[in-house]
Amino acid sequence: MSWSITNIIATILLPPLSLLLLLSFGIFLMYRSHQFAKPVISSALCLLWLASTPWFAEGALHLLEASTTVLDSEHQSADAIVILGGGTYFNAPEYAGHDTISEQTLPRLRYGAILHRADGTPILVTGGMPLNNDLSEAQQMRTSLLLDFHVPVRWTEDTSENTLENARNTFKVLQKEGIRKIYLVTHAWHMPRASMSFRHAGFEVVDVPVAFTTRYKTNLLAFLPRAEALRDSKIFVHEVIGLFWYRVKFVFSGN
Repeated sequence: MSWSITNIIATILLPPLSLLLLLSFGIFLMYRSHQFAKPVISSALCLLWLASTPWFAEGALHLLEASTTVLDSEHQSADAIVILGGGTYFNAPEYAGHDTISEQTLPRLRYGAILHRADGTPILVTGGMPLNNDLSEAQQMRTSLLLDFHVPVRWTEDTSENTLENARNTFKVLQKEGIRKIYLVTHAWHMPRASMSFRHAGFEVVDVPVAFTTRYKTNLLAFLPRAEALRDSKIFVHEVIGLFWYRVKFVFSGN
């Protein structure tokens, strides 16, 4: 399935569009069946409120992050650092209109650089160009690590369009080097799906989660709808659907 089709389906299933469609369906029922219209509209509004509430959205991400822990570098080691791409900042004006790393990719690179400086473990960056942009995510990451962090990149995997392809294509690259045990660097909420994919590809994975969901303090604002919370809810639903879909693929595809 192509990247475009996958993301169109995802957009329909994820908030806010999924909830707006549910609300629209409730309004449609007002002209057909008043008996069912109220529950549908009420459910849509309640779910939209919850999905937009920081306390709920952050709590949902904590459920994903609970399955991973921060790296204990004193007791764990690996033969390569694999950093997953996190999107592109397209046509960045301050960089002469060139594509560069997104704000989601930056914390992954930062911690990958720290890991490399600790003991010289070589780095692989992985990420393709699903929107057919001129520069792949992996190439953007390589440039940033070299110029911004003064850290070399040994391998660049730039043909993947999703996490599952990241895992499979990275395995093809590192298998030639005899490398099976890796540090896997990505966001804490993404780690369950990423780790599962890389283990299924054949790697022994040491989780290196970054950018955990934290909060300065819980106050009234944590219970009022905010756009950032809706984004977090979208991430949560996306990861849950992705985990379910990957598990189905692994069971029925046999590869």
